[in-house]
Amino acid sequence: MPSAATTGLIFATSPGEANRPGPGGVQEGVTPNPDGVFSRDDLRRRHGVDDNELRRMLRSGDLQRLRSGWFATSDADPVVGEAVRRGGALSCVSALRHHGLWTPPGYSDDELHIRGSRHATTVARGHRTQWCQAPGRVGSVQAAVDSVPVALACAVRCLPAEYWVAACDSAMNRLGWTIPDLQEGMGTVTAGMRALMARCDGRSESGTESVARYRLTSDGYDVVVQPYIEGVGRVDLRIGRLLIECDSKAHHTSRENYRNDRRRDRQSLIDGWLYMRLIYEDVMYRWESVVSDIAAVTRADRHRMRRRQA
Repeated sequence: MPSAATTGLIFATSPGEANRPGPGGVQEGVTPNPDGVFSRDDLRRRHGVDDNELRRMLRSGDLQRLRSGWFATSDADPVVGEAVRRGGALSCVSALRHHGLWTPPGYSDDELHIRGSRHATTVARGHRTQWCQAPGRVGSVQAAVDSVPVALACAVRCLPAEYWVAACDSAMNRLGWTIPDLQEGMGTVTAGMRALMARCDGRSESGTESVARYRLTSDGYDVVVQPYIEGVGRVDLRIGRLLIECDSKAHHTSRENYRNDRRRDRQSLIDGWLYMRLIYEDVMYRWESVVSDIAAVTRADRHRMRRRQA
């Protein structure tokens, strides 16, 4: 992250902090410069940098010009800087990753997702470019990184439905967004987007959990999200007596978590629950095998809740 000491400019604490909705609801605009990239208007109005000071900072190397009206510190985020240099704002999947939200496999910073302005260019500088726009009227580019709602609005055209729902879940779970706040910040919300958002659930704690839930409910399963099980604790998903845990790359990897997971496995078996633990690769790359196993359990009627005999 850029150092404010070099330029005297004030930075937000993190992309995530900058995009949390405040007490009054949705935030206006986009990230207030945790990435070291500034528009001329931002430098003037938010940081008091007049024309003389700007020229001095350019001569000293404290700032460099990316394109007309846009500047960056020497240690600015190179991905954000490249998006602006090409004539747009970092958006869609690239912006969601920048904000610390879940993104699916197959989308890396090798291909930048950019919401373009009239200054957009296709000149390549080491990255492929995916030009993105949200539904409705094309909005102007006023900051280097699109807000979470705008990035999600653009992503609805790039991501499969299940991944887009998972990204919305991540925004709600990690940053505290609500569906009304997201919709307000998106501007145009199509009927299709509203239908998908009706399937979002901010209780989901990982992208793999969200994707698994979406697929299972699409197949007609009655899925309970984050139920509390006596003696076991909270689990990701439940279908009848079948408990499903969806481990992600970032979770359940430490020795302490491993021991706790094994204890939960034993306790659930003792209490008569069926337990299925899915790793990231199971959900993202081996789903046909997973859903076949779940179908085998449910067809055998083993997952049904039964009253204990007196």
